[in-house]
Amino acid sequence: MNLTRRKLLPLAAAIGFVVIQPTAHAQAVLNAGAYPNNPPFEFKNKDGHFEGFDVDIVTEAAKRIGVDLNVAEYDFPPLFSATSSGRIDIAIASITITKDRLESHSFTQPYYDADMGVATRKDSQIRGVKDLKGKVVGVQSGSTGETWVRQNQASNEIADVKGYNEQQQLLLDLLSGRVDAMVSDVPGMEYAFIKMKDLEVREHIKSGDQYGLMMTKDSPLFVRVNDAIGAMKRDGTMEKLHEKWFGSKPIEGSSTITELEIPRL
Repeated sequence: MNLTRRKLLPLAAAIGFVVIQPTAHAQAVLNAGAYPNNPPFEFKNKDGHFEGFDVDIVTEAAKRIGVDLNVAEYDFPPLFSATSSGRIDIAIASITITKDRLESHSFTQPYYDADMGVATRKDSQIRGVKDLKGKVVGVQSGSTGETWVRQNQASNEIADVKGYNEQQQLLLDLLSGRVDAMVSDVPGMEYAFIKMKDLEVREHIKSGDQYGLMMTKDSPLFVRVNDAIGAMKRDGTMEKLHEKWFGSKPIEGSSTITELEIPRL
């Protein structure tokens, strides 16, 4: 007997079961865009697969909300148009939450505080900014770290500021003692210090900037992804991922482990 769909639905109801049709807003895949050269947040490994702190976060979020994850490669600027146009649902590239960006995108609650920091050898007596008096501080030329140090050199009585074109050379000079301390972005330093175990971040310099996962404005998956991040903070998953990628526990009270409100204009 040949039953058409028109005949099948009444028959199904008559014998006690209902054929459920997919809803228009159902979504089985979370489409993500990622910038491939931003370790430890996201980068491509030798096999050409994405990995990193942000990648692990969005992978776990997708798992918790019951959707598959697809990650595509994008340069950084195109991530914004790809997300706002709906070509991707979510962008993972350690993106700072700003009022301008909130005009055209939705951001989950913050998951990382984008601080600068003071780093030294572990055997150094320098514990932070207050101990930089009379010291030589290394910075990467043109960085926000250099800007901060030069603006605060006189007030902190820093003896000299030494600029470097290459972060690696700065790290080697810090390790050898040719500079007493360095000021740079915390995530990059902590990632390097997983291998350079004689160095450590001694103090964070608060910038007020925070990273969030950027999504298409009013995405039907937004609330579920944000709730998944909150749950990951509560159950310790975010703390474990931070230790995995940065080699240290997140600071008490930081956005990595503290549930926060959704950013609004």
